[in-house]
Amino acid sequence: MSNPPILPLVEYADASPEVRAVYDDIMATRKSDWINNFWKVLAHDPAQLKRMWENLKQIMGPGALDPLTKELIYIAVSATNGCEYCTYSHTAAARAKGMTDAMLMEVLAVAGKANETNRLANALRPPVDDAFKPRA
Repeated sequence: MSNPPILPLVEYADASPEVRAVYDDIMATRKSDWINNFWKVLAHDPAQLKRMWENLKQIMGPGALDPLTKELIYIAVSATNGCEYCTYSHTAAARAKGMTDAMLMEVLAVAGKANETNRLANALRPPVDDAFKPRA
């Protein structure tokens, strides 16, 4: 069971016009009729809410990576950081974009192995191979 939020959720009906504008953009962009709780707690700081949403919308929007790959990366980082909320949220988003159980298990295995080898490399400090370095 998750812990209670540090700040109460700012529901749409109680939101300032500035927060409602961000909420409206979130719902329009996501083609949804609700706002998830992350944004509702962030709404206590309207400027940060807007900045975070605009940045997330840009990063998760069209780009060189397809939407499912971006969600898979988000899951891996969220799991690594121990963020329950983001792990659940982005797993749901990835499932909506076609992620299978096998894909989830594989991305978590890759993230887990990367964490293990990163810790070993950080502890042992091997020099970076010349073959891995960019050519000038």
